[in-house]
Amino acid sequence: MKAITFLLALAMSASAFAQRHEALSHGTVFGSKPNDAATIKAANLESYMAKKARISTTISGEVTKVTKSKGGWFEIDAGNGKTIAAHFRDYKISIPEALKGKHIIAEGVAAKQFIADDMQHMAGDTARGKKQHRVNTNPKQRITFEVSGLMVER
Repeated sequence: MKAITFLLALAMSASAFAQRHEALSHGTVFGSKPNDAATIKAANLESYMAKKARISTTISGEVTKVTKSKGGWFEIDAGNGKTIAAHFRDYKISIPEALKGKHIIAEGVAAKQFIADDMQHMAGDTARGKKQHRVNTNPKQRITFEVSGLMVER
């Protein structure tokens, strides 16, 4: 009886293991399926945005790092040593660590980081005179991307 229970548990775990590794084949979708009709390469996203602070778009690129599986936090290569910090809008979505190195298509909202280094948030405060705060931002990570849907391309 113990042997049958053991074999049954072994068979169930083996099938679960196989499903986990097959889950990242071409066409695997996390969230909703992205509309890939007008896809922009991640390396061209910053120039495509121009002076706009936020745009809804679909991008394609390679995942360089899965930061946190729960909530789908990851980074996309934006070329020239830059990265795009991305996360899912729906926190219930989990992505596997094996997504690293995969080429993906993601649909969502791209936003540039707002930096108030000219002290506009202290406008009218003449008592201080000098800049009181220094904002150090990472110039290699200026764009964030809130993902609504992701598909593994290759």
